[in-house]
Amino acid sequence: MYNKNLVWIIAAIAATGGLLFGFDTGVISGAIPFLRNDFQLTDSQIENITAFGLIGAVIGALVCGRLTDILGRRRVILGSAFVFVTGALWSGIAPNVTQLLISRLYLGLAIGVSSFATPLYIAEISPTKIRGTLVSMFQLLITVGILAAYISDSLLADNSNPESWRPMFYVGVIPAIILYIGMYFLPETPRWLMSKGREAEALKVLRMTEDPKLVEKSIDNMRKEIQQDKSQMPWTEIFKPWMRNALIIAVGIMFFQQFVGINTVIYYSPDIFLRAGFNGNQAAIWASVSVGVVNVLFTILSLFLIDKIGRRKLFFIGTAGIFASLVLIGACFALSDALGEFTKIVLVASMLIYIAFFAISLGPLAWLIISEIFPLKVRGLGSSIGSLANWGFNTLVAWTFFKMIGGFNYLLGGENIAIASTFWVFAAISLIALLWGYFYIPETKGVSLEKIEEHWRKKGSPRSLSN
Repeated sequence: MYNKNLVWIIAAIAATGGLLFGFDTGVISGAIPFLRNDFQLTDSQIENITAFGLIGAVIGALVCGRLTDILGRRRVILGSAFVFVTGALWSGIAPNVTQLLISRLYLGLAIGVSSFATPLYIAEISPTKIRGTLVSMFQLLITVGILAAYISDSLLADNSNPESWRPMFYVGVIPAIILYIGMYFLPETPRWLMSKGREAEALKVLRMTEDPKLVEKSIDNMRKEIQQDKSQMPWTEIFKPWMRNALIIAVGIMFFQQFVGINTVIYYSPDIFLRAGFNGNQAAIWASVSVGVVNVLFTILSLFLIDKIGRRKLFFIGTAGIFASLVLIGACFALSDALGEFTKIVLVASMLIYIAFFAISLGPLAWLIISEIFPLKVRGLGSSIGSLANWGFNTLVAWTFFKMIGGFNYLLGGENIAIASTFWVFAAISLIALLWGYFYIPETKGVSLEKIEEHWRKKGSPRSLSN
């Protein structure tokens, strides 16, 4: 029987994949100051350790996309949970930089897999009316994971112990075990079951998770969609002209999500705060906790807004706020001599504003939209392409942040103006995002996944997609 509470429980357990995603990307933030001291690392080596986890995520997104269509969404998430457990242990015991690089690469595989398999699972098992809210739980759990990483890093940080980074990594084992046990008892998605001819099982799951009035209609829509796609091969179909807008949206929104610089803040915020004048690793890490708290709170707010205000309005509100706050962050460093001690206060305030606007817009919207815009037969593959793009862009930004600062420092002759210029580059990209979004961000609020496919087949534009 249909049970609203059961739907929320299923989504919450699956979204633990997002928590692990957030934890294992955010934990490096607090570990970096101690790794720098313990292994005597340069900025370039720090970028490499950060980037190796992201390269693993790229590989995970690249090789596992088809697996969700072959093995099912649930089994793939179970596999990623196992990698999360073993990867966290391996990272914590790493005796040298080489082992740490390899372990982060391995752990990144699970991050890449969960980044598309989790929202895909939630989107396909959620009732249409609250799909946006439930899929956005994935982004919420990412922010909770980042905050959990910041808090555990802060509690474990000890300026007298350069190996404080080891227990920081071990903490990740706990949510990974929770995900594995929870997913073991959850059902497969009705849409995947239907695609494998297991209609009776699909109907059973659908009756538990969908509004009873919509069960028969949903089954009929899935049946028609599968019949229509039978003669089409996923790899060829996804690159056909009628799917062009979906691909542009998936890759484009991930480009802008990353190139407004979000993960320079997530990965390097303690280092940024240290450069702004904070005293000691512990103080800088605790300052980062405020970033994590705001990230969680405003992502929660987005859950209430995303199915009420709609995707397009949130995109424009959030991206405009991101632009303004990036300009302010840059100004904090450019005017640091004039601001003096107030630099730290203004910087933290500006970063919190930036995080708030990101958390209600590009953060949840990117993952939600890529889980909605592709037809059933290529949904796993399409989500994989979007996830792959995300991690590719993420890696590029993380790997070049300190290089950009170094380049501007060489050209302009000062570290503070170099940091300011780097953030102003991100601000310029956010302006471009506003223009791109006007043409390519669709309004999918309340629109069934089947109707979205029909719209693309009729060669409709992203702007004209709505109820």
